[in-house]
Amino acid sequence: MDAILVVNAGSSSVKFQIFGIGEAGALRRVIKGKIDGIGTQPRLAAEAKDGSSLIDVTYASETIPDVPAAIATVAAWLRETQSFDLVAVGHRVVHGGPTYDRPVVIDKAVLANLEQYVSLAPLHQPNNLAPIRTLLNRHPDWLQVGCFDTAFHHGHSAVADHFAIPEHFYAEGVRRYGFHGLSYEYVAQRLREIAPTVAAGRVIVAHLGSGASMCALANGRSVESTMGFTALDGIPMGTRPGQIDAGVLLYLLMEKGMAPTAVQDLLYRESGLKGLSGISNDVRELQSNPDPRARLALDHFAYRVGLNAGMLAAALGGLDAFVFTAGIGENSPVMRARIAEKLTWLGVVPDPAANAEGKSVISRPESRVVLLVVPTDEELMIAQHTLTLLSKPSRARMGSESLAG
Repeated sequence: MDAILVVNAGSSSVKFQIFGIGEAGALRRVIKGKIDGIGTQPRLAAEAKDGSSLIDVTYASETIPDVPAAIATVAAWLRETQSFDLVAVGHRVVHGGPTYDRPVVIDKAVLANLEQYVSLAPLHQPNNLAPIRTLLNRHPDWLQVGCFDTAFHHGHSAVADHFAIPEHFYAEGVRRYGFHGLSYEYVAQRLREIAPTVAAGRVIVAHLGSGASMCALANGRSVESTMGFTALDGIPMGTRPGQIDAGVLLYLLMEKGMAPTAVQDLLYRESGLKGLSGISNDVRELQSNPDPRARLALDHFAYRVGLNAGMLAAALGGLDAFVFTAGIGENSPVMRARIAEKLTWLGVVPDPAANAEGKSVISRPESRVVLLVVPTDEELMIAQHTLTLLSKPSRARMGSESLAG
């Protein structure tokens, strides 16, 4: 069976999925796996489409010290135990910069272009590119497709995209990009299937996970996002602060004498829920902890989501629906309830029972704004884009070459 491998690489983990290609290009998820604890206690686990375990093995730390070694381990396991005919690999790449407004076939020139955005997404971009580089070197004949978290937001107006700084910076690429685009693209697609009337209207989607952002959709198109030049802006996250006065950063650099690398580490790894609570970046731990600092962190999170909902509703000129997605949005009735309370002024009437039961519609019938829970599926979105380029190889490669310049 022809199959597509989807790779989502992080700093200490590599998530992967295998999609079989059926008749008429239908995609079928057949394997879902992850290798985490890279460099410390590596563990490879994968399951079949029915949820049964295919492998669950822990390795010595020196066996899998980095992401390339993890990719090699996954590839070896797939080759030795599975009978797929791998025809393409799709990758999540967080930052596509001003050039890449759609998925592209990746060659060495495109890879070199993407490396210039490492400093704009230091938690993600280096790890996204590591498996691409490894596979380009080891399997140069494999079709690799890059799918960008920034691409979905490329239709924003100039007014929305600009910072209020001299124009030459915008020309150099200093602008608001927005992120989590693959998630928002999937949710927009899913809404057209399950709630077409809602999908055609004014919708805020809240991608709430360890990384968190919100997006305003008008008829399924992104018109505004809480994230900007980097994945630091907007609402607070697990370890990132969200919106912060630029003067704070100047103070840390000039008055406190912190090195730029120390400030970067503070912003990406020590802030957000972790920094505010001093306890954890995990909402589940904070919800169960009686410490007032845990409560403060969760209250702050819900408060900022509410504030940003107001901003996005203003960008849309009103609101017809609010969608929760991603880890917190899909799995935490407590946080959904807290956030819904902040939206009542917009006409939201929550349904506590439906929320507690995990239903897809968690607002009451009289609510002017529909509250929905829509599970996201970035990996399926990547597989769909990869299949599209796979079926049009000449066009895909021409696009790659033209964008590489």
